[in-house]
Amino acid sequence: MSDETTLDTTGLLCPLPVLKAAKQMRALPAGATLTMQADDPAAVIDVPHFCAEQGYELLSSDEADGVQTYVIRKP
Repeated sequence: MSDETTLDTTGLLCPLPVLKAAKQMRALPAGATLTMQADDPAAVIDVPHFCAEQGYELLSSDEADGVQTYVIRKP
């Protein structure tokens, strides 16, 4: 599996974006990053909380045209 993975969760509502991100993160090797897109309004709270709880590093979070993009690194 690549060290850089993308996950599009647009159109999905809580808790699906975080559940799908969790599944992807488990499959990634240490040091790999996941770039995740979401449009669920709850993701702005859920994704940072998920990263903090699981020990993942939230490298960035941006929003453009109603779509949030998160870059998460697995330690």
